[in-house]
Amino acid sequence: MTRLWNDPADFADEMIDGFVAANGRYVRRVSGGVARSTKTPEGQVALVVGGGSGHYPAFGGLVGPGLAHGAAMGNLFASPSTQQVFHVSKAAENGGGVLLSYGNYAGDVLNFDAAQEQLRAAGIPCQSLAVTDDVSSAPVSEKHRRRGIAGDLTVFRIAGAASARGASLDEVARLAAHANERTRSFGVAFSGCTLPGAPEPLFEVEPGRMAIGLGIHGEPGLRDADIPTADELAALLVERLLEELPDGVDQARGARVIPILNGLGSLKYEEMFVVYRRVAQLLEAAGIEAVDPHVGEYCTSFDMAGTSLTLLWLDDELEDLWETPVDSPAYRRGSVDRTGEIVADDDADEQAAEIVAADDEGRAVAAIVARAFDIARDTIDENVDELGRLDQIAGDGDHGIGMQRGVHAARDAARDAVERGAGARTTLERAADAWSDRAGGTSGAIWGAILTAVASHVDDDGSPAASALADGLTAASERVLTFGAVPGDKTMVDSLVPLSEAFAARAASGASVADAWRDAADAATRAAAATADMLPQMGRARTHHEKSLGTPDPGAHSLALLAQALITLTDGKKA
Repeated sequence: MTRLWNDPADFADEMIDGFVAANGRYVRRVSGGVARSTKTPEGQVALVVGGGSGHYPAFGGLVGPGLAHGAAMGNLFASPSTQQVFHVSKAAENGGGVLLSYGNYAGDVLNFDAAQEQLRAAGIPCQSLAVTDDVSSAPVSEKHRRRGIAGDLTVFRIAGAASARGASLDEVARLAAHANERTRSFGVAFSGCTLPGAPEPLFEVEPGRMAIGLGIHGEPGLRDADIPTADELAALLVERLLEELPDGVDQARGARVIPILNGLGSLKYEEMFVVYRRVAQLLEAAGIEAVDPHVGEYCTSFDMAGTSLTLLWLDDELEDLWETPVDSPAYRRGSVDRTGEIVADDDADEQAAEIVAADDEGRAVAAIVARAFDIARDTIDENVDELGRLDQIAGDGDHGIGMQRGVHAARDAARDAVERGAGARTTLERAADAWSDRAGGTSGAIWGAILTAVASHVDDDGSPAASALADGLTAASERVLTFGAVPGDKTMVDSLVPLSEAFAARAASGASVADAWRDAADAATRAAAATADMLPQMGRARTHHEKSLGTPDPGAHSLALLAQALITLTDGKKA
């Protein structure tokens, strides 16, 4: 269980502050995470890694010479926002472009891809790579859908080594992808993990049992089994990984691997050494040479008890790069020169852009928008525990706190914009940026996109017609559909599409905004309830089909809750 925190909502930020205070020799605090505290050679490719917090030493602990140049650090088990990734990349970049690398999770893909586009638009060359080493999360025919777990380390280290040796951005990206293709991981868990302030673990394993095929965000295993002996567990891990050799690997010719036995947070080192003793024996018996074995914590899952085995199948190119010295707060190999110049602390947050005051009617509409966010904040506060419970069933349990962080930030940003004379468009845009940045994760990216799309169809001056709101909701629906999910996948899309379609149909028939919204909210509510009978096809719940049956999708449910709550606003009643 987790014991020490102040306000759970502030845990990630306070953790990063403490990490920087303890490791100023290596890192400095920048907006969105950390970057190296010493300057890197001009023209060197910047490797920016990242993901949710709760996985230490991933990701901040891997920033330093020979490894990463920066780490975007999101909320607990939630991807960093687009803004966080962009700001960390800007702080780390030094003329050679940026390679973004992260675990293959929906929120990370959305936010890192969006940051990549923003960096390119700013004139900074950028490429990205999602790590896909977890063999339990998808079959080999769909390995592009696999999660990234402890294999992050092998990919990051190869990319960091290539950068340190002066490789171009294209070459660093190629080598990182090559390492990813030759990395495989498989793991088990003996207990779930507990987020700060949560009354119980995200999932539980019965005493004497273990979950096979864990996820590092608290996702339950794919199946349970009795806890084996240490030797039996070693055999399970090795045999599963030897079932699937990467393309180009011929085990019969005496392959060489980097083995990494990773602890997930609560398993003792002594236990892992007992397991690794048998892993080494089994690899040798299979004619495989273990090079530079690693036993320890490299990618944890907060306080989860469990372990995973990673194998990086070497070739001459990868083995040569592996010997590059590395020195970071949590990971050191070889010896590096630490006489670099200290970077000046010039990463102060930018001042808020000036707001051009709207006309009287526009400011009145903006005030209504701000009231809508007041209602949304109160609604999420009232339902935060239930949203977390729903998400915990087949996900990572953070949807409630993610929505809460996002809606509070959006509400504050909206109120600030209104006080400075903004109209509806600017108010919505400021709220969208704040929600996306503060919430992070998949829901942060989606809600940021929804609010931005709606904002693009209203003006700061005057009052929008029902048709403009309909166009905005339609644009929001179309934008979210580009993220990959379609109706029937058991995601927020299943309530968002009915909401936008119903509102557009009623607005086109001449209905008032209040009547159109009431019908749209009812359509979203029915659709969200219907997701209980669906099997998930997208997101983290995808690998746990049967566990989510009978439970509505948390994202669809939270959207429907907000839609119903806002009926009071469109009816003209007091919030």
